[in-house]
Amino acid sequence: MTTTAARPAPSPAPAPTDAEPRVDVAALEEQLLGRYAQLRREARAITADPDFQKIEGMPVAEHRERVLAQLRRLEADHDVLRAFPARLGGADDHGGSLARFEELVVGDPSLQIKAGVQWGLFASAILHLGTAWHHDTFLADAMHLRVPGAFAMTETGHGSDVASIGTTAEYDAQTQEFVIHTPFRGAWKDYLGNAALHGTAAVVFAQLVTAAPGGPRVDHGVHAFYVPIRDPRTGEFLPGVGGEDDGVKGGLNGIDNGRLHFDHVRVPRTHLLDRYGSVAPDGTYSSPIASPGRRFFTMLGTLVQGRVSLDGAAVNASKVALAIAVTYANQRRQFTGGDAEEVVLLDRGQHQRRLLPLLAETYAATFAHEELLAAFDDVFSGRGDTPEQREDLETLAAALKSSSTWHALRTVQTCREACGGQGFLAENRLTGLHADMDVYATFEGDNTVLLQLVGKRLLGDYAASLSALQRDRGDLARFVAERVADAALHRTPLVRAVQTLGDLGDARRSVGQLRDEATQRELLTDRVEAKVAQVAQALAPARKLSPDKAAALFNAHQHELVEAARAHAERVQWEAFTRGLAQVQDPGTRQVLTWVRDLFGLSLIERDLAWYLINGRLSAGRARTVTSYIDRLLVRLRPHAQDLVDAFGYRQEHLRAPISSGAERERQDEARAHQRALRASGAAPVPEKHAKG
Repeated sequence: MTTTAARPAPSPAPAPTDAEPRVDVAALEEQLLGRYAQLRREARAITADPDFQKIEGMPVAEHRERVLAQLRRLEADHDVLRAFPARLGGADDHGGSLARFEELVVGDPSLQIKAGVQWGLFASAILHLGTAWHHDTFLADAMHLRVPGAFAMTETGHGSDVASIGTTAEYDAQTQEFVIHTPFRGAWKDYLGNAALHGTAAVVFAQLVTAAPGGPRVDHGVHAFYVPIRDPRTGEFLPGVGGEDDGVKGGLNGIDNGRLHFDHVRVPRTHLLDRYGSVAPDGTYSSPIASPGRRFFTMLGTLVQGRVSLDGAAVNASKVALAIAVTYANQRRQFTGGDAEEVVLLDRGQHQRRLLPLLAETYAATFAHEELLAAFDDVFSGRGDTPEQREDLETLAAALKSSSTWHALRTVQTCREACGGQGFLAENRLTGLHADMDVYATFEGDNTVLLQLVGKRLLGDYAASLSALQRDRGDLARFVAERVADAALHRTPLVRAVQTLGDLGDARRSVGQLRDEATQRELLTDRVEAKVAQVAQALAPARKLSPDKAAALFNAHQHELVEAARAHAERVQWEAFTRGLAQVQDPGTRQVLTWVRDLFGLSLIERDLAWYLINGRLSAGRARTVTSYIDRLLVRLRPHAQDLVDAFGYRQEHLRAPISSGAERERQDEARAHQRALRASGAAPVPEKHAKG
């Protein structure tokens, strides 16, 4: 398919002077496309096709059928099975598959998520939780959409707490069947894509209960089962299966989300997806993973790709919003700047403050996501599939998915406001994009819960480092002494006094420190390490408390744990940005991106300035310099803002917002020409304040 590669109309913004660095937009675009550049281009060609684009205001029923038809076209024509085994028609390309799917958000987020439900959840659960028999029996139909499927994990009463779901699957040795049952209303499976209308089967997560010969009934925890739910000819629920439509949602209404419940529904023993836990005909349970807890997290870890793809899609949504808002701000004029000419919005300092830090964070998130994709591909390709690397991948995905989806919501909303009334018009995409992105913050793991998981991993690593030191009492003593001395040092005015004396009242010296890469790294790293250590020390007494009191202590410090995890995610993004910056060859581009990286790093410090001051990491004078240098960076970056959003590589057929098409520039040029002609003719009326003289 051929598309017109039309960029948004050029901006009237001031161009860099010959003495200023310039951005090589084409080279930067290539770098941002990353390892999977060609696959991303192919996906962008799909989203440039009007047949794959969202129609704002479409009735829910029509939107659902449109998205299903789009899904079928993707399967038939557009190489969407890359993540699956080559023997079944795939390419065993896990990273490349996600890189393509993430781009679908630009066409219609409903399409991206429905594709994720079918191939990233339903079919992938069969692939990763099942064995060869399941692949041969079920996977081809799921891959080729002959069986649209639901991923039935979440329940009305249990969302992020999957381990506590209420649905049961009890084994009947006499019939060699599992009995799937939802014993109470809160155990209904909920919010499931494909459940309300299109799905004919589901992967159902339930508590597996068995009894070996002569033994007691044992709950082996959450396992997954392949369960037919509808007659594919009539669309009616099968006996024992029921459900209802979730109805109109805040966004993503092209997806038929619904609820399912099961009244003693029987499926064959072979329908247990038994890669990590199997049941023999006599009811004997066995697993290659002895620990129930590790088994549970291993099973869920195989489905981490959902969080990886949401991270990438959220970053892409932020790019689209910023490309629209920055383009508009470079063309829309408002209020005179001291003469008769009105000024473009992006020349206003506050407008720069609104948009450019978000642009910097989007660049950081882009580089971080590319590293997340590489880590994901290493694990799922088998090249780096170790328990440690899987755990690292899960932690990284949880941290970045939380950061990027919250960032996308802030970015889209700020861009909407920055475009005024135009931003509120559905035709300019921003309101619809915000509505569709809203649920990204709470599905595939609620962001706050995910950050708690990240925080617990950080605490675990901290405890492991102490355990390693305990093998050498001298090292441990020195470590404890250093931590105590460090805390004492930063609680006194000494560090702040040293900073003040070093700056000697000269703001330029302070700025020179803050723009130094090593200084930013130290400040961001120290923030994470100190926050983790503070939480660890606060929770240390829990080991000697009763379970109830230990839980209460953890609950009292939950916020600090989440903040430590958030700081960790931000540092991860800063480090990824810095590594990406080192790969830039063009000197001008590297200088501009260095400013962007500095803006991101210092914005993080400014955002948490109270912590740095309270904990003695910055003097008051240097803290004031953080904000003043950010203001200076905004001025430096202002001439490059359009180049930086153009380098995202989204053309007007992707943005599809009239205010980014050049129409606003034409309106402004017409108005300015009219005013100039009026003044030149001498026919312009005299302003009242001048006439009174």
